[in-house]
Amino acid sequence: MTLKLVLISLLAIYTAWNLGANDVANSMGTSVGSKALSLTQAIIIAGILEFTGAIIFGGEVSTTLATKVANPTFFIDTPQILVRGMIAVLIACGLWLQIATSFGLPVASSHAVVGAIAGFSWVAIGKEAIDWGNIGVIGLGWVLTPILSGIVAISFYVILNRSLFNQSDVLKSLQEWIPWLSAGIIAIFGIIVFPQFWRQPVFTSIPIARSNLTVVTGITLAIILCFTLWNQLTKLQKQNSLKGKAILETIMGKFQVISACFVAFAHGSNDVGNAIAPLIVIYYVWQTNRVPLADITIPYWILLVGGTGIVAGLAVQGKKVIATVGEGIIDLVPSRGFCAEIATAGTILLASNIGLPVSTSHALIGSIVGIGLVQQNTEVGWKTVQSVILAWVVTLPVAAILGAIIFSLLGKFY
Repeated sequence: MTLKLVLISLLAIYTAWNLGANDVANSMGTSVGSKALSLTQAIIIAGILEFTGAIIFGGEVSTTLATKVANPTFFIDTPQILVRGMIAVLIACGLWLQIATSFGLPVASSHAVVGAIAGFSWVAIGKEAIDWGNIGVIGLGWVLTPILSGIVAISFYVILNRSLFNQSDVLKSLQEWIPWLSAGIIAIFGIIVFPQFWRQPVFTSIPIARSNLTVVTGITLAIILCFTLWNQLTKLQKQNSLKGKAILETIMGKFQVISACFVAFAHGSNDVGNAIAPLIVIYYVWQTNRVPLADITIPYWILLVGGTGIVAGLAVQGKKVIATVGEGIIDLVPSRGFCAEIATAGTILLASNIGLPVSTSHALIGSIVGIGLVQQNTEVGWKTVQSVILAWVVTLPVAAILGAIIFSLLGKFY
């Protein structure tokens, strides 16, 4: 049992590694592409916040993938068949993500895991074993994610472009907008995240209402961010070599670092489930000899397995996909990257909160394209966009076929 669990955990790390090389890379791509963060800084931020997002929110999406794609009731009498299927899912997803990353294509890991689960389930039981209703809901989320994220990004960018970026006295406008942007960015993140954060078991002994902790945390962070950036702006204004637009982009770069943190957190909260959901099912079956039918208590060590693999994959292989997203669609500067990342993080965190496995790449690329469409004198790299969309489309059937083939081959050994 222990040796088998170690081997399957290593397989999950392999899948998470390739997910990190692909998905985390594109979630951090705008920050690296706009030069707001170096690759090393992006890796450090991703490492910390992927873990945090996975632990706080990762369970909801993992449970959805573990119990609501294949109908678990069809495997009640044959739990070991479900185990074999989830092993096939790990291999299929890992292989496809590795192939896509080698070509620099940001595919959707959620497509891969859903496709692989559906593929093995069809072969193992039949098409009736697939929960088509839930797959329909997940599929609708995939379609709506880039649209919603793009609309949010466009709206945010248009507002800032008219009231800040294109003002004659950009520094005065920036000074006025820093408090609003500081409060807004903390609010977008805090409304979704802080309530869940303060409900964690480690904080249960604090004798203060959770709602009060949420409000105090948000206000404190907003004030700290506001005064830090005001101080930074004052220092930059004293440098005669810097003009207004350069100072604006420098300050927006600081905001983009914060938004990059939120995207990394959002990615950890949603996409970690793609790597660890199969491991969760396998571990549950081995521990109980039953299939999981509803909510599952997820051990923290499994979340850490996923986080470790993801960060390692980003560090070693993430550069190609970062280049595609950060440089291949539109020319990114911090002001544009900031708007794209805020829209992405808000969309993904909302989906994670309701347990819907969506795609970070869908949200981010929808945001980037949206900004490119409304930005004057900006050419959208439609060839790159077409390649990315094609990769999204083929991922589901390719993963389904791989999952079915690998499941059948494993039947000869397991």
